[in-house]
This record gives sequence, structure tokens and C-alpha cells, in this order.
Amino acid sequence: MASGALVIAILALAFAEAFAGDPKPLQDFCVADLKSPVFVNGLVCKDPKLAMPEDFFFSGLDKPGNTNNRVGSNVTLVNAAMLPGLNTLGVSIARIDYAPYGLNPPHTHPRATEILTVIEGSLYVGFVTSNPNKFFAKTLHKGDVFVFPQGLIHFQFNVGDINAVAMSGFNSQNPGVITIADAVFGSKPPISDDVLMKAFQVGKEIIEELKAQFK
Repeated sequence: MASGALVIAILALAFAEAFAGDPKPLQDFCVADLKSPVFVNGLVCKDPKLAMPEDFFFSGLDKPGNTNNRVGSNVTLVNAAMLPGLNTLGVSIARIDYAPYGLNPPHTHPRATEILTVIEGSLYVGFVTSNPNKFFAKTLHKGDVFVFPQGLIHFQFNVGDINAVAMSGFNSQNPGVITIADAVFGSKPPISDDVLMKAFQVGKEIIEELKAQFK
């Protein structure tokens, strides 16, 4: 009986994992109440009788983002916090601008798969699988589409000498982002030098130099 119960428990966990994702709506919509002090897994709904067309509207993705930064890229994300009507619908969108040879650095989205479409320019893109860390890469041009599986490290690099633009869709109202270099070398409080020295097999001077770039 114990082994049978264990099998059932394992199957239940497997099914729960397979269907994990953003909460599904139990009504037509659940417009986020961005002023609510209540903290839940997601965003609190406001009374649907108070919903307005503006709750389902966002303007501005036609405008270029500022790429005058150290990596030469800018992400304009429209998630449920920016567009309250997205709450519980499990989708979001982003515009990504790249200066010539600009980079959207290696990062992950812990809660979403990303599908990217190149609008202007050419991008070299890629992602790395979990062990054994196989690398998939492709050079994309205007109109090309590429998908980055949920949780995997990926990047986009503008290989041209003109500005590039891409649009990305996500299957989460809040995909989240973990930029690898920022997380490892710029965390607060910082990760111990001893840990990073051991992990990267380099000396303390190199670790301190890298950390200085992300203060």
C-alpha cells in the first residue's frame, strides 16, 4: 500500500508540474487593482463593474527605447503591471531595441517561453539547454521568428551597423527576467568572492574587477 501511495504521489506531482503556469481566469477578465495592498500570487482583481476600456489598452510600443547604455539595448515590457487587463490571461509582450552591435545579454525568463520576431535589422540569437548545455543559435533577419524555451539562458545580438528592433511575446502575464552577469556579479548582498572564485576558477582580482562593473 505504501508503494502504491508513493506512485500516486509522484504522478500527482508530475501532473501538477506539467500543468503549472499562470492562473487561468474563472471569469471573462480580472483587471488588476494596482492600488490594492493585498499581496497574492498575481494581482488582485478590481470590481469588474469598474472596468474601463483603458484597462485593456497600452500605447507606446511604436516608440524606440533608449539604447544609450553599456550593452546597447532596451526592453519595453508590457506586462500586467503596465496593462492591468492582462491579469490572469497568461500573456505579455515586449519591444526590444538594439543599437548597432547592441546586445540583450544572456538572461532567463523563469515563468515564460519567449517567441521573438525581428521587425528591423539582423540579430544573432541563441539559447543553451540544461545539461549537457547544448547551444542553439541562428542569425535572424526581418520577418524571422525564433523561440526561447522557458527558463533557458538566451540572448540577442545586433550583428548589423544599423539599429534593430524585435517584438517578443510571452506566455505569462509577468515572465520575469534574470540577467546572468548582473545576478552573479551584482547581487545585493554580494555573493562571496570565495564562491565565485571556485565557480569560475579564477583569482580574486578578476572577481573583484567583474563585480565593479555591476555596482
